[in-house]
Amino acid sequence: MAAAEAAPVRTVAVPGAVLAVSGPSADGDGLAPALFVHGLGGSGENWTELMAALADQVSGEAVDLPGFGRSAPPLDGNLSVSGHVRAVIGYLEASGRGPVHLFGNSLGGAVAVRLAALRPDLVRSLTLISPALPELPPQRTAWPTGLLAVPGVPSLLGRVPVGRRSPEEATESLLDLVYGDVVAIPAARRERALAEYKRRLGVPHAMHALVGSARGIVSAYTERGDQSLWRQAEQIKVPVLLVYGLRDKLVSYRSARRACAAFEDARLLVLPESGHVAMMEHPEQVARAVRELLAEV
Repeated sequence: MAAAEAAPVRTVAVPGAVLAVSGPSADGDGLAPALFVHGLGGSGENWTELMAALADQVSGEAVDLPGFGRSAPPLDGNLSVSGHVRAVIGYLEASGRGPVHLFGNSLGGAVAVRLAALRPDLVRSLTLISPALPELPPQRTAWPTGLLAVPGVPSLLGRVPVGRRSPEEATESLLDLVYGDVVAIPAARRERALAEYKRRLGVPHAMHALVGSARGIVSAYTERGDQSLWRQAEQIKVPVLLVYGLRDKLVSYRSARRACAAFEDARLLVLPESGHVAMMEHPEQVARAVRELLAEV
């Protein structure tokens, strides 16, 4: 599938942050509202293809989490999972679009789970693509990402001498990390990824947002009791679609079994050729499963 065009971006002030939001305005067009939440290091632009594939089903908007994409960092510096949840709740309350069909990938999946547990009035269904739910130990290919949360490591990376990779090499490495088949990436998608990487190099808070949010995920992995993401998953009553890729290097498919057991009303889509971002890699297959979910709702 050819890469779709990214939607125009606008900014919306919410308590504690100013968020960049792409997609239709909140005027409504007779379709059910949907909100898409990206993963660590991503942006709302990650949902472009899936939003296009579902344009006749939902009125979709994608939000850039605080500090990512074109959103400013949070005013209080809170980049935890709960901090991101607060921002997304703030947007849903400000826009008046809830309850929405809520989509989350990776970090955005953890955000969506906590939001749905805390504010069930804002959510009609959940679609979770490789959600960052606690997985201990994480698979080995996810360790380098987890190292971002270790104090001192990010500053060390920033002092790597002149032989550091070019933007093209770094972008290719990132694409290889999240895609199951990097060779199959459409040229337009690859160009957009490179342009976004170069743009983020000039954003002063970009590394801080990445590191802070990585630490937020690690912290969420260790939470117990009512704050445990798995405990919160058990509280969710709305229909849930879980999407996992067998080539995912960051979230292992082995966590799918526990996820299916945790959610009260879950269905599972497994994509053998997908990596960590199935909505970008196989949007039509994901859209087909979403349509089935929406038909049930």
